[in-house]
Amino acid sequence: MSIINSLIDTDFNKLTMAQAVYHQYPVTIVHYVFSCRSNQKITHLHEINQELDHLCSLRFAEEELDYLSSISFFKPDFIEYLRFIQLNRNYIKTYLDKDMNLQIEIEGPWIATIFFEVPILAIINEVYSKHQNSAKSEKIIAQGRKLFLKKIEYLTGHLKTGQITGFKFAEIGTSCRYSYEWQDFLIDKLRSKFRPYLFVGTSNVYFAKKYELKPIGTMSHEWVQAHQQLNFPIVESQKAAFDVWAKEYRGELGIALSDVLGFKTFLNDFDLYFAKLFDGCMNNSGDPVSWCVKLVEHYDKLGIDPKTKHAIFADGITFKKAIEIHETLGDMINISFAIDSNLTNDAGVEPLDIVFDMVECNGRPVVKMPDNDKKVVCENPKFLARVKKKLNI
Repeated sequence: MSIINSLIDTDFNKLTMAQAVYHQYPVTIVHYVFSCRSNQKITHLHEINQELDHLCSLRFAEEELDYLSSISFFKPDFIEYLRFIQLNRNYIKTYLDKDMNLQIEIEGPWIATIFFEVPILAIINEVYSKHQNSAKSEKIIAQGRKLFLKKIEYLTGHLKTGQITGFKFAEIGTSCRYSYEWQDFLIDKLRSKFRPYLFVGTSNVYFAKKYELKPIGTMSHEWVQAHQQLNFPIVESQKAAFDVWAKEYRGELGIALSDVLGFKTFLNDFDLYFAKLFDGCMNNSGDPVSWCVKLVEHYDKLGIDPKTKHAIFADGITFKKAIEIHETLGDMINISFAIDSNLTNDAGVEPLDIVFDMVECNGRPVVKMPDNDKKVVCENPKFLARVKKKLNI
């Protein structure tokens, strides 16, 4: 059986961004590149290509469209677009370079290519896991279950002692999952154990539908990056991205990603208008405590009660790290957590660290500068230098 068998086996933010792209930027062309940030070598190109061929044969099923139609902010014209869409294999180029490392590039209309990233990463992770661990797969799954149950016991223990109140988390690990079956197992267990008060949902649309959970997600880095080349000055591009988003969703999906151009730049752009308009912000890089303290101070300076806003933590979160953050900051602002590989790919073996990044929009470079130098992405050093100069970074 193929790894991806539904086009809603993906992150919710791909659909929310896709609707905004469909309405606002239907002819925009983008370019993504794949990279492996860990030391593992990924081969099995033929098998990956077979999975991509299957992915590009899928269509949105009628019951999936009915489900998406039930979500209030998805508009009928976008649902009708999804009814006819089929991913185009010609937009994906895959090969092994001279060092036998996997290379993938995606280039084409943004509205058509935005759906590739998450399922392709899930495919690569599962193919890699299967071949690396085929001789001991049952032992690995058993070890994964033991680790998972220890996490459940750890969280339950803290809840019983009353050390934490108001603790909330979601699962967001589709793109880094060990396998489809493993993600299905853990979401089912989390749902039965902690829903609805602690476990608030999943980013995976398929499992949200299957288990009647809330689909979690708003925007990702690419949304803000693209606006650097959508006829806005660099210094206005992030504000433009938030403004267009707000016009599209009219108060829905109000969590702003805070690290595309660094948190300092974000706070400069996140003025009273946006701070009132958006429900809160997401931390995806940098020290989480320092980030949250600065965010709370920013709200205070603007005369906004931080306790009416939300801070979501999504950078390498574990239950242990989440509880520590909650105990430190929980009285300052509404806090919740988004957990990825620590749930979906923690089976006692080293997982891949793989990503796709947008590197061009309309044939021109874009940049991602999170608060972690190792994650800075820009293929054009001159453009990166110019952006830093413009933003006084």
